[in-house]
Amino acid sequence: MSSYFTDLAQQYIGGEWRPGTGSWDIIDFDPYDGEKLASITIATADEVDAAYRAARDAQRPWAETNAYARRAVFEKALRIVEEREQEITEMIAAELGGTRLKAAFELHLAKEFLRESVHLALRPEGRILPSPTDGKENRLYRVPVGVVGVISPFNFPFLLSLKSVAPALALGNGVVLKPHQNTPITGGSLVAKIFEDAGLPGGLLNVVITDIAEIGDAFIEHPIPKVISFTGSDAVGRHVATVCAAHFKRSILELGGNSALVVLDDADVDYAVDAAVFSRYVHQGQVCMAANRVLVDRSIEAEFTEKFVAKVKTLKAGDPRDPQTVIGPVINASQAEAVSGAVEQAIAEGATALLHGTTTENLVEPSVLTGVPADSALLQQEIFGPVALLVPFDGEEEAVRIVNDTPYGLSGAVHTADVERGVSFAKRIDTGMFHVNDGTVHDEPLVPFGGEKHSGIGRLNGESTVEAFTTQKWISVQHGRSAFPF
Repeated sequence: MSSYFTDLAQQYIGGEWRPGTGSWDIIDFDPYDGEKLASITIATADEVDAAYRAARDAQRPWAETNAYARRAVFEKALRIVEEREQEITEMIAAELGGTRLKAAFELHLAKEFLRESVHLALRPEGRILPSPTDGKENRLYRVPVGVVGVISPFNFPFLLSLKSVAPALALGNGVVLKPHQNTPITGGSLVAKIFEDAGLPGGLLNVVITDIAEIGDAFIEHPIPKVISFTGSDAVGRHVATVCAAHFKRSILELGGNSALVVLDDADVDYAVDAAVFSRYVHQGQVCMAANRVLVDRSIEAEFTEKFVAKVKTLKAGDPRDPQTVIGPVINASQAEAVSGAVEQAIAEGATALLHGTTTENLVEPSVLTGVPADSALLQQEIFGPVALLVPFDGEEEAVRIVNDTPYGLSGAVHTADVERGVSFAKRIDTGMFHVNDGTVHDEPLVPFGGEKHSGIGRLNGESTVEAFTTQKWISVQHGRSAFPF
């Protein structure tokens, strides 16, 4: 496994593996035991430029390639992922502290999105529109944007890189991928290796492993990419959107969340507990759709709370390689400190810790808090860690108000015995996605994925992905002669 990280600890530009030429290295660590996995000399702005130029030069011949021929690359990439599933599982555990359960979840979705990319190559369709001018034929073509820049996060690096990279390529674009510096291999060079082995022509996909301390805004300011697909925090997303707007680029922003799972008075309590525990603690809570807040009708609060805490106590924290582990490490020391600090802040403000997990290096055990003051900043922000905030409410109107009282609007869920009551509730919530009688963490290849408010701009998946990575071009044909006024 260590050799696999070492072999992929390079930049991938123009179809060639090469070291960066920056003056310092990114050190890739295992967040559980601190083992050094790889040392990667960072890419400079010159290498970002080279990557974009390589993508641009390779893109036009690729776009002109028969769509059925393009499709074959993605069919082979899917087979490669299936063949290397065990290796990728081990990489997810080593580089980002993902448990086996989490790795299986990520790989399942990654394969689903690759399957959809096989079909995306054939998806774009043209149209002929009527004209008020006699003899005029209006043709509307859907064409690739050209080159797409992709910036992926550390929590689901393999999936969330593939989710933009594969469709953008399938639709005829070139791509430059910048993975998060905490997951440069799983989110970056591993993706390049899979597509290289699948026969993707050199130059179409490039991976630059670098840091803004070295390149500043060069990745998003560069004149070649027409679309920047960014997944990460709303603070960084705001900056990406600002720079893109100033350079007339389209930005697709998948940002943070502060989702709520709501348990109404007629819910199946045991089922709601299972959904809430998964929604809050999957991958240590480092999921944008995670249920930060668990809202429970006061009439069933005592029963729900008792069962919720009891189930959370059974979640084993430890080595992510252990099949019994549910809670692995958070990504790094600063994240561990931030999560622990959030718990202490809540207690200082008057909250009660029904379960107060300890923190040992990057391993943060689960906490369950109740009685968080209504004006606490913690209820407004995303806690990217294994901390649940239990919030009681009196009736649906108060629940709707509390759920919407956040700058974010990504996902959410409601539990009720009456499905249509749940749908009516969901319609009143300001989010891009909401689920009735399920968890808050979902993603499917055909359904538009994205948020409202500070949770992002734009959508991905299915037709939304076609919209994101293509543009429309009007070509008119005048049959006969036009009459001009002079």
